Amino acid sequence: MAKAGQGGLEALTASLPRENRGPPPVERWNPPFCGDIDMRIAGDGTWFYQKTPIGRLALVKLFASVLKREGDKYFLVTPVEKVGIVVDDVPFLAVEMKTSSGEGGRDLQFRTNVDDWIVAGPGHALRFELQPANGGLKPYLHVRRELWAKVTRALFYDLVALGEEREVGGKAMFGVVSGGEFFAMAEASALREFA
Repeated sequence: MAKAGQGGLEALTASLPRENRGPPPVERWNPPFCGDIDMRIAGDGTWFYQKTPIGRLALVKLFASVLKREGDKYFLVTPVEKVGIVVDDVPFLAVEMKTSSGEGGRDLQFRTNVDDWIVAGPGHALRFELQPANGGLKPYLHVRRELWAKVTRALFYDLVALGEEREVGGKAMFGVVSGGEFFAMAEASALREFA
């Protein structure tokens, strides 16, 4: 990996905005690419720098706030530089779920491992990817700016328990409702085979 900037992680951290006025507008920042840094987000949501876990949640939250995805690549972006990092699957985990009643019926609220609360619905889709190796489903929640959270296995079981059948495009589908939207998991007939 190429080394980003002159000061590495310290310089990157120093160039990040410190105001706490919501997420930084990284989609409007287009600084020069300064190379890759030895930072990785593992499949379990752990952030590593130089193969060592970053133990300070406040620092992880700071980095998460300036994370940007372009195509299949991930970058940390400041107003003055952009550095590449490695993400094993997706950058976040959905680790807690609450249900409540909203205007469109039930709302499913998810907390990520960086303490963002997201309501599944318009603008924040749930998607379920079939895993060919074992025939299982891998659930994801859209967080922001093309960034997704993997829904933990325990929460996935909670989603299944809340699931229902609906007709979508002439097919009976099993899925879950949140924010007035139905998110299909799989064809209902495929799930009946496992029941």
